[in-house]
Amino acid sequence: MNETPALALQSEFPDVVRGVARQSGTREQWRVDVSKDGILPVLTYAKTRLGYCYLADITAVDYLSMPDPPEHRFAVVYVLRSREVAEPLVIRAFVPENDAVVESVTPLWNAADWLEREVFDLFGITFHHHPNLIRILMPENFDAHPLRKDFPTEGVGYRDDFPIVTR
Repeated sequence: MNETPALALQSEFPDVVRGVARQSGTREQWRVDVSKDGILPVLTYAKTRLGYCYLADITAVDYLSMPDPPEHRFAVVYVLRSREVAEPLVIRAFVPENDAVVESVTPLWNAADWLEREVFDLFGITFHHHPNLIRILMPENFDAHPLRKDFPTEGVGYRDDFPIVTR
């Protein structure tokens, strides 16, 4: 592979890729920002053509109170690993609050099943075509998403659902 995976994605999907950045920290990695509608083709290409066969994580970020927020409130973040490329590849898809839906990647990775459920449960982002999108951490009747920035830190009104047992 002559060019970086991020630049390969940018040249292959110019209408979908919104930005490419090199991130530094404890580990060097590339980050690719894509439109939410292009997430499945981009991840399919990353897996089948670039060798990122391992889905390490799916999570989300709520940018509600950030000082310089992006256009949309949420980002679904995919962390990919490869045996051929040492650096992980991070792909972000921004989703608006009023249409927090992104395509499921369970057809690509079985591991996405539980990871997408966790994001759905804690952030309220829906994964279209997920085989069984149900809550896995919070009770079925729980009507909120606790990792959203506007969720009360004290869980106001929810304390009765989670009684503290003392012995």
